[in-house]
Parts: sequence; C-alpha cells; structure tokens
Amino acid sequence: MDLLDVGRIIVGLVLLTVGGEVLVRGASSLAARVGISSLVVGLTVVSTATSTPELAVTVGAVMRDEPGLAVGNVVGSNIANVLLILGISALVLPLLVKQRLVRLDLPIMVLLSVMLLVMSLDGGIGLVDGIILLAVLIGYTVMTVLVSRREAVAERAADRPGGDGTAGPGTGAGTREGDPGGTAGVGPEPAAASEEMPSVSVPKSLLLVVIGVALLVAGATVLVEGAVNTATAFGVSSLVVGLTVVAVGTSLPELAVSVIAVRRGERDLAVGNVVGSNIANIGLVLGLPAILSADGLPVPDAAVALDIPLMLAAAVALLPIAFTGFVVARWEGGLFLALYAAYTAFVVLAATQHDALEGFTTVMAWFVLPLVAVTLIAVTAHEIGLHRGRREKTG
Repeated sequence: MDLLDVGRIIVGLVLLTVGGEVLVRGASSLAARVGISSLVVGLTVVSTATSTPELAVTVGAVMRDEPGLAVGNVVGSNIANVLLILGISALVLPLLVKQRLVRLDLPIMVLLSVMLLVMSLDGGIGLVDGIILLAVLIGYTVMTVLVSRREAVAERAADRPGGDGTAGPGTGAGTREGDPGGTAGVGPEPAAASEEMPSVSVPKSLLLVVIGVALLVAGATVLVEGAVNTATAFGVSSLVVGLTVVAVGTSLPELAVSVIAVRRGERDLAVGNVVGSNIANIGLVLGLPAILSADGLPVPDAAVALDIPLMLAAAVALLPIAFTGFVVARWEGGLFLALYAAYTAFVVLAATQHDALEGFTTVMAWFVLPLVAVTLIAVTAHEIGLHRGRREKTG
C-alpha cells in the first residue's frame, strides 16, 4: 500500500459521486420525456449502466485466468447491492417498493439466483448456461419496457379529462403501481416529471446518461485498482478480493446512484437500480463471458458451498421486507447493513484462518441468524394481518 493507491481511492470516490449525480439527472429526465416510470428506467437503463464496471472486471479476470475473481466479483456485488446499497439508501430515507417490483422483478432476481446456483453445481458455467442466462435477461428487459409503455398509455387515457366513461374507475390507485395506500412517493413523481420535461431534451438526457456512465466506470476502475493493490499486499486470495474489495468497489456506482436518487426524491429508481443491477450481473456479466470463453467460466467450490447460497438468501430476504407495507424502512436498512458487516467479517476471518472464526460462526449460526429469521417472520405475519384487517373493513 502506498500514497498512490490512497490517491486512486479518493479520486475514484469523487468520480463516482459526480457520475451518479449526472446519471440520475439524465435518467430521470429521460423517463419523463419517453413516458415511462423512473422505476423502469432504473430496472433497465440505469441498472445495465451501473453493471458496466462488474462486466469490465469479470471479462478482464477471465482473460487473466482468474475465475475466482470473476465469479467472486458478481456474487459479492449482488450481496453488496441488497445488503449494503439498499441498507444505506434506506437509512437515508425509507424506500418505496412498487407492487410490480414484488410481483415481477424480485421473483425474476430470485429465479436467476437459483439458476446460477444450480448451474454452478457441476463446477462451472458453460456455453449453454451462458446463453440461457443472457436470454432470460433479454426477455425480461423487453417485457419490462413493453409492459411499462402499455401501462403508461392506459394511465394517460384514464387521466384524460372528459374521457369516454372508462376513465372514471381507472383514475384511482388501481391504475398505478404505487404503494397500495396511496402513500407519499406516488403523487410527486408526475410533478417532478413535468418540471423536467420543458428544460431537458431527449438528446441532452441521453448525453447526461452517457457522461454519467463514463464517470462511474472511470471512478470504479480507479478505485478498484487502488483497493485491490492494497488488499493483495496482504496476501488475500483472488476469490476473497472479488467477494469483498472488488465487489464493493464495482457496487459503488449503484451506491452513488441509489443514494443520490433517494435524495432527489426518486426512491423507486433507487430500488429498481439495485434489483435490475442484480439481474444484469447474473444475466449479462456472467452470461456473456461464459459464452465468449471457450471452456466456460469455472466456479470455485467455496463459492458454490457458501457465497452463491448467501446471495440467494439475500435475494429471498428482500421479498418479505418489500412486502411489509411496500416500504424498506430505516430499521430494515440497518438490519441489512448489520448482516453485510457480519458476512464480510466471516469472509475475512475465514480467509485469514483467524482464531475468532469458530466462535464467530457459532454465535451467528445459533443466535444472530435465527433471531433475524424470527423477526422477519413476525413482521411479515403482522403486516399480513393488517392487510386482512383493512380488506375486511373495506369489504
């Protein structure tokens, strides 16, 4: 570790912050101009853009014959996206979760996670596996855009004054994908869109997106280089570096975009960015190198035994949290951050064979994780009871 690496880390953080601001501004105005929601932009354009660093690192690792770094980067990044990025974003401001995210996008993320685990059981992701993963991503993206455009047209027809009689019943919450009770976050979005439409054209919005992506890629590249140099100086394996330092480094674009989106009031874009990025990481970042590589993409046994199942568990854990009131509350964000800190501590202790590993594992397995599971089950059951009570009163 030297001063040059410290400088790289600082410069990378600055570039990520500026790039995130520019990308969110361009994506928000683009959504308003094209007529699709910020959520869909986050699930498609922004998520693919913020997955660019993961793709660059993974392809480079495959070319350098370091499959541990390639797989660890994606798996660790997906874990960081859910536990770290959403955790920090929810602490800044509780995150709204649209109903369509729970019905479609989160299940797709869980499905791809399960597919990756199953495909990795034989020790690698082959050509056919890569084609399947990439095909699922393409099909999901096309379906997302088409459904969004159709819903936007239906919503505009329903909101048009003096409609043909079918618009009346459709003007309520049923025509929108906001949280069911009509809570904050649904109403302000059209106003924000109308403010940006006159001032930012489509070409300028696209230019802002491109500039933002370029700054994010440059920032992540510089930061990861400095961080990897620092980590490898301590003799850490490529899988561990991929799961921790590189994963967090390449997830910083998602962090920058999500936090800035939350501060600008685009809370659904923040969640859509994370979910869409996880989908893109599996479908594109692992699928494409597996297709391009002649021998496929080897998956280390340690990743199959622990890290990929934990990635799947993090994706599944987001389902009940998103379902509870369609909001990721601050305490849930804090819980995610605590779980990510525990996971990182375990990876580091295991890599260094520290004496505290056995005691740490015992406490996590027999106390912390069961307590988290009981809490999630209790909160979910409570929310289900509240929903049933509301339906009985209105019925």
